Parts: sequence; structure tokens; C-alpha cells
Amino acid sequence: MGLDEAPSLIMDENLLSTYISEMGESEVFFRNLLESAPDAMIIVDETGQMALVNGQAMRMFGYERDEMLGQKIEILLPEPMRKKHVGYRNSYSNTPTLRPMGQDLDLIAKRKDGSEFPVEISLSPVKTESGRYISSVIRDVSVRRQMEREIKAAREEAVRANKANSAFLAAASHDLRQPVQALSLLNGALRRTVKDERALLMVENQDASLTAMTNLLNSLLDISRLDAGAVKPEWEDFPMQRLVDRLSREFGRQAQGKGLEFSSESSETVVRSDPNLLAEVITNLVSNAIRYTDKGGVRMTCIERGGQCILKVIDTGVGIEADQLEEIFREFHQCKLPGSSKEGFGLGLAIVRRLTDLLDHPIQVESVPGKGSSFTVSIPTVAGGGNYVEDKLDDKEEIGEQGSGLVILIEDDVSVADAWGLLLEAEGYKVATAASAPEANALIQHISEPPNLLISDFHLLDGSTGVEAVSLIRKFYGAEIPAFIVSGDTSKVVKDARLLDNCTLMSKPVDTTRLLAAARIATRSGSVPQD
Repeated sequence: MGLDEAPSLIMDENLLSTYISEMGESEVFFRNLLESAPDAMIIVDETGQMALVNGQAMRMFGYERDEMLGQKIEILLPEPMRKKHVGYRNSYSNTPTLRPMGQDLDLIAKRKDGSEFPVEISLSPVKTESGRYISSVIRDVSVRRQMEREIKAAREEAVRANKANSAFLAAASHDLRQPVQALSLLNGALRRTVKDERALLMVENQDASLTAMTNLLNSLLDISRLDAGAVKPEWEDFPMQRLVDRLSREFGRQAQGKGLEFSSESSETVVRSDPNLLAEVITNLVSNAIRYTDKGGVRMTCIERGGQCILKVIDTGVGIEADQLEEIFREFHQCKLPGSSKEGFGLGLAIVRRLTDLLDHPIQVESVPGKGSSFTVSIPTVAGGGNYVEDKLDDKEEIGEQGSGLVILIEDDVSVADAWGLLLEAEGYKVATAASAPEANALIQHISEPPNLLISDFHLLDGSTGVEAVSLIRKFYGAEIPAFIVSGDTSKVVKDARLLDNCTLMSKPVDTTRLLAAARIATRSGSVPQD
């Protein structure tokens, strides 16, 4: 911007001195006041001549006082702006007001040495018996503008980094889970084929290591996705009992493995939340409670109170010192009390805090060292509830019970597809494989029987998706064939796959026991379990 849009007017020093005398004020006092001002000040008369300047103005523009006084204000502007500025100055002189000059414009001034710099100018009219003058306060904003440019550049860089981080997370959610997925499937197949006791023990130890690796991978990806803002809640109304039933079976096994008791109370409450994210909150709280409890047990309760479902996870573990009640929600923080477990990575509660903040479900913790802890999460309830009919997933280990029927598997990773095949065939299923939606379309033209179950990765070869592949196969057979869609990219999968009826979502790496239990229900009943 140029010093356009309004003139910084100037005056004759003798006239101003006369005005000062007329006011009965001391000229010396006035000059001292002007010189003590923190900003550059220039006073101009109605013709645009500089009548008075202070030392800050001289230093800002690089002129001596006698080089400025009596000169037109336009000498302080870049050459291309001077002629236009005269018109702005005359316009302002006709209707002078107290206001910023060139509001919303980028004003540029020029020093004696020809260098240009950004400024802000405030104009103030002064009326005297000897004439009208304009006082202008000028501020060099070079440093601020440079800071603004740096902040803008940093913001743009942050946006680029966030996009790059999101792209990495999308790839990591799929690619990093793929080898773990293959190992989990192969481990499940081995458990169903190996008979030697020593070999079975090695398979069980391998499974424990895979579980630990899976938990760490999931935790690291969850933290990264939450910090990158890549997790968006998918709100829905659902019965709290759905999560209680499903998670209680899993927690019962965990507790039993440590010789602990686990109990949960039934709840008729219907809540509004994201069932997947809330399940992750509960899973981390209960797993953490079991980890830090060596005797006694863990209890999960749900009580409806004041429009909220009050979920409590109570343990008889080592407890937490009062000064650590906030610290436990930091990444990689682990309890240091005697008897505390060294297992885990200190990420579970960090994830819980981020998720409860995201869901706006307040969390509180109370604890007594040596006696145990209680974590409370408040979840909004839905007035009136509702009726829900759900298939109950029996995920007990039933290796001796064989499945039957044809499964169409759509998976573009050869090693993962092979592992799927070995697992499903070991369970008694026939398996036909395709790598993409088009390949699945070609496959169904040549098989002699309709499939009993469809299992598909979400991201497939050539950019097609599991949703497309499942829809295409169903359209060909004219039936809502049960379908499982598997992926680590849960946010997009949930959004897209929700459009499919008779379909369930599974996160990588899948729990093979639960997968096969769900497959038995789906192939026998023609409907996938809600769990």
C-alpha cells in the first residue's frame, strides 16, 4: 500500500509555535512532549507541508530536521505513489477525522536512502485560529510484518506436515499391520493343525508375542492419529450392554490368566457415543487395571444418573500416589510403586485421555496406594432407550468344531491372502481368492456355487475397495451374503462400510479365534453377528 487513501498532513513550524503561544502553553513543554513520544510524529499543514517533526521521525526516515520541515509529505512515499497521494490528502483535508490511514491496506514509506518499509499511520486533525493541521503518528512495522510472514510460513508448513503425517498414518495403518496380520493368521492356522504339545506351547508363546507387538503398534498409531486430528467420532445410539458383553468375555480371559476375578454388571442404558472409540477407552482402562493388579480382582459397573451413564473400572491393585494422578495420562509414564508391573508401554492412559477429550466424556480417577484405583467415565444417555436385537457372538475356543461352505476372500497382499487361506482351510472352509473388485467379478463367473461368506480387505489393488467388491458379488447373486471387511483404516472404513447391510468390520490384525467364531455364525445363519 502506499501512503494512499488518506494524507498525513504537515505544517509550518512558525504557525504551530504561534498556535502554541495562543493556547498559553509553553513551546518548550510542547516540544519536549513531542520528543518524548515513543513513535515518529509529523505535523503537516493544509498544503501538505511538514511543519513539525520529532526525533523519532528523523531517525525513522534518515533526514535531518531542516531537510523535512517545509517539504511536502510526499517525499516520504515511494515515487509511484506520490501523485495519487496528493488527491487522497486533499480529500482527507475536506473531511478530516481521527482514524487510521489507509485502513486494511499495506502502507509503504520511503527513507532518504531510498529503502522502503511497511508502516502504520494514525491521523488526527488539529484546528487552530491560524489554520487546520493534521498530526500523524507513524510506526515502522517491519519486524511485525516479518513475524507475520514467518508465522504464516510456519502455519503453511504445519499444514503440509500434517497432510504428510496423515498420508503416512493412512499408509502405516495398512502397511505396518499387513505383516502382523499375516503372522496372526498363520499362528491361528498352526494352533488348529499342530498336535505336538511342545510345538503347541511354542505357538502359544508366539501368540503372546504377537499380541504384545499388536498392542504396541496399535497404541503408537492411535497416539499419532489422535495428535494429527485424523480420528473423527462416528456418533450413534447403542445399548451399553453391547460393549459390556463383548468386552467382558475378553477381560475375563485376561484376568483368569493372572488368577484374578473379573466381574461386570449388566446395564439397560442406551448411550450416545462412538462405540469403537468408547470400546477402546474401556479396553485400555480394564487392561491397565488388570496389569497393575496382582491379587483380588477388577470390577466394571455402569450406573445411570442425571442423564449420564457412569462407567466405573475399579481394581484392587497397587494404586497411584496423589501427585501422580495427572502424570499417569502422559505418554510412556508407568507407575513406580512397589509391586507394579513392568509390562506395557505407558501409552494406554495417554490414549484414554485423548479419546475422552475427543468424545467429551469426562474422566476422573481416585486411588489409594496399596489398595487400588477407580476410573470413572461419564457418557451421555439417550432418553427413552430403544429395542435392540443382537446376535451373541460365542467366541469360545472351539478348534474341534469345523466350519463348512465357500468363502470368497478379496485380498491384494499375496502373503496375507495365503495366510487367510491356510487358516480358513484348516477350519474346514473352501476358499476362492481375488485381489480386487474386478478380479472378484471375474472369479464369480467361474465358480459353481454361491459363497456362504465374503471376507475382504478394504483397500484393494487398482484403487478399488472391499465395499465395491462385496456390493458387486451381492448384486451378481441377488443376495445379502454375509460379509467381513478388514482394515486398519478404521475411520474411512466405518463411514463407507456402514452403508452395507449384513456386514461387520474387523480391525487389523484380527483375533483369529473371534474371527472364526463369527464366521461359524455367519455361514450357518446367513447373518453376521453385530459384535
